[in-house]
Amino acid sequence: MLTCVGIWSGCQTVPVTGRKQFLILPEHIEITMGATAYDGLMAEEQLSRNQAAQAMVNRVGERIAAVSGRPDFEWEFRLIESDQMNAFALPGGKTAVYEGILPVCQNEAGLAVVMSHEIAHALARHGGERMRDSTSIEAAQKALDYLTKDSDEFQQKFLLGLYGAGTKYGIALPNSRAQEAEADKIGLVLLAKAGYDPREAPGFWDRFAAMKSGDQPLEFLSTHPSDANRAAALRELLPNALEHYEAAPVKYASGEMIDIPRSSGLIEQVGGVETDGAGGSGE
Repeated sequence: MLTCVGIWSGCQTVPVTGRKQFLILPEHIEITMGATAYDGLMAEEQLSRNQAAQAMVNRVGERIAAVSGRPDFEWEFRLIESDQMNAFALPGGKTAVYEGILPVCQNEAGLAVVMSHEIAHALARHGGERMRDSTSIEAAQKALDYLTKDSDEFQQKFLLGLYGAGTKYGIALPNSRAQEAEADKIGLVLLAKAGYDPREAPGFWDRFAAMKSGDQPLEFLSTHPSDANRAAALRELLPNALEHYEAAPVKYASGEMIDIPRSSGLIEQVGGVETDGAGGSGE
């Protein structure tokens, strides 16, 4: 009976998608770990000096947080001075955006696409799932080490290599891509509820794909779905998201354009057209 109670206490339901998940760590521990990691990262990073952009990050983040269903989170939103095209959110709502992603966003709604996706990871406790999977894989590998300890060296290396490849391509990477797709779905609903036009989401991923150069890895070898597949999946989800957008008490549509000073070094080629974030991409 105690075992059943312990297992049931780890069963959770992901918001929006309704997927059932089993987690091994209580959420309050994940949140504590997230806050500690966030403080450490913020101490190492240079925060943005673009006050207008930081204000927009705060504004967009607060609007998404207001519809997240987690008023208990200690939300925090920071803009980092870096040309990285990235963003993240940690358990408990600690969120950061890198300046390098702003030219791709182009406007508030584009920024909402990025931030709602990252916040969705925190709401869905994907970090906790990754810790669970890592712990399970490590435990199984230790068991395999023990079972093969009397095998000859070639056989042991072969079996361990087979196990490593199987867990990477059969568990870790597919699970990661599934989490990214789920965060896209949750994020689309969040930004629509927050009053941003969800039709901006597929366009963001089209622009993001256009900025990449060189051959990209095959999807089954990647932690993320391809940009083209993400854009296509989001277009299929638009009818439902638009219902949430129409029901939003306040609509911001695309919001303000993002003004990136030309001296910032963040001028990028988006869709083949130079943009500083204050103009369109020609789409």
